Amino acid sequence: MSTVTPASAEPAPRFLDLLAAEWTKLRSLRSTYWVLALASLVAIAVNVNAVHNDLSYLDQPPPLPPGGAPYPYDPLFHGLGGIASDLMAIAAGSLGAITVFGEYTTGLIRTTFAAVPDRRGVIAAKVLLIGGITALAGAVVSAGSFLAVNAMLASRHLGLSVTDPGCLRAVLGYAAVVPVCALIGMALGALLRHATASIVSLVLLLLVLPMVFGGDRYRWLKEIGTHLPLATVQRLTIRPGSPVTMGKYAPGVLDSWITMGVWGAAAVVVTVAVVRRRDV
Repeated sequence: MSTVTPASAEPAPRFLDLLAAEWTKLRSLRSTYWVLALASLVAIAVNVNAVHNDLSYLDQPPPLPPGGAPYPYDPLFHGLGGIASDLMAIAAGSLGAITVFGEYTTGLIRTTFAAVPDRRGVIAAKVLLIGGITALAGAVVSAGSFLAVNAMLASRHLGLSVTDPGCLRAVLGYAAVVPVCALIGMALGALLRHATASIVSLVLLLLVLPMVFGGDRYRWLKEIGTHLPLATVQRLTIRPGSPVTMGKYAPGVLDSWITMGVWGAAAVVVTVAVVRRRDV
């Protein structure tokens, strides 16, 4: 009587294997990381150009009214500008959305889940990879902009060091918002599974809603606006003692850090929950 030997089960893929697979997918789409790299260079150039244009006013300031005090120049406000931050937020958010809805559009997600039924592991690998890449891009833009603009301002005795009050916080906050927006993009891509809808929703959330929930007339409107993703980095990059403010009902520094963390954590939870529960 012969015995039947059961086939040995395939070993479950390790998390490093999932990371390697996600890296291979991302690397195969060269346009995605080239766009992120180009956006990073443009963002640094925007910040450097903004401060460079200010040099003529710093060298030859306009005449002051009688008894007027010169307006203090804030290198953080001008060197870590909102335009460059918005650009990086949209670029990172788009990359995050593409990594999710792109697989649904092409049908690759079926192959992925057939090979790896553990959906949470797949999404965790995506989150770690995209979060790490965009965090690196954010750090390059933040540190590069800070060092470049303050090197220019050093000859005018206006340059700052990262050890000066508020500077390290500003550099870290300016970098941290980039991966947070990438995670938000992933959540929108998982929810909508459509290229146009995901990108339009990202732009509405990051750029349009802050204009709706602005002004100081109604406190509840203002407080909603100050808890949107890009408002957090605006608060973190305001130097202590700077004449630049967010107006009435401005959030505290700790409040802005917490808000940024909540946005990132909520985006990860939404992405995992939607991908686990929806059919492919």
